[in-house]
Amino acid sequence: MEQQLARYYELKEAQKKIEEELNDLRQKLLAEYADSGGAEAGAYKLTIHYQERREYHDERVYNALPDPSLWRLMSRADAGKIASLLKLNVIHDGILEGTYELKKIPVLRVQKR
Repeated sequence: MEQQLARYYELKEAQKKIEEELNDLRQKLLAEYADSGGAEAGAYKLTIHYQERREYHDERVYNALPDPSLWRLMSRADAGKIASLLKLNVIHDGILEGTYELKKIPVLRVQKR
């Protein structure tokens, strides 16, 4: 058991280091190539595109809901729960107007040819 715990701990530490390095590289690549949308170097191709995500404001969403009991289903403005309520036609997109801000999130993709 101790060996398994030790190995698990080692792997988690390695994972933290890898994630930190990936984040650093991501930030450097975004700083250098975000305007161009990508680059090519040797056998590698970098593409950068942007996803739009909604960032909801709790108070605005609460005030926009037609039935306050719907708020109990969410308890906070969670984008996933709001998307589910929209998909199920419990609420419609019109009542959410002005309750969120659109954020553009860069997405990196590196391919090897």
